[in-house]
Amino acid sequence: MELRELTRAEEEVMQILWNREPAFVKDILEEFPEPRPAYNTVSTIVRILEQKGFIGHKAYGKTHEYYSLVSKEEYKSFATGKLMEGYFENSVEEMFSFFVREKKIDVKEADEILKLIEKMKKP
Repeated sequence: MELRELTRAEEEVMQILWNREPAFVKDILEEFPEPRPAYNTVSTIVRILEQKGFIGHKAYGKTHEYYSLVSKEEYKSFATGKLMEGYFENSVEEMFSFFVREKKIDVKEADEILKLIEKMKKP
């Protein structure tokens, strides 16, 4: 299955499901901060995610318990790839320098990243 980009609302529901799965719509709704969206809104988003192949369900009569079919790691990899391709010309150097310029990474974190890279180079 080819992954597709999620809307902000879909991603928010997936984040909740990844942390709480399996879950019923009412369980997902409880995780939203106030003011919470309407039950029907969350239910609609869940059905869209199911149509997109991101989640599945187990039926208990008319009630459905939902679980993810796409892991958080799989989607993270996909989203990072889209970010790299769309904004940084597939260049880790471009992305890294952007985060340093924007002060999203401080010197200590940059040093930790360099240590990690060095560790990965060793057989």
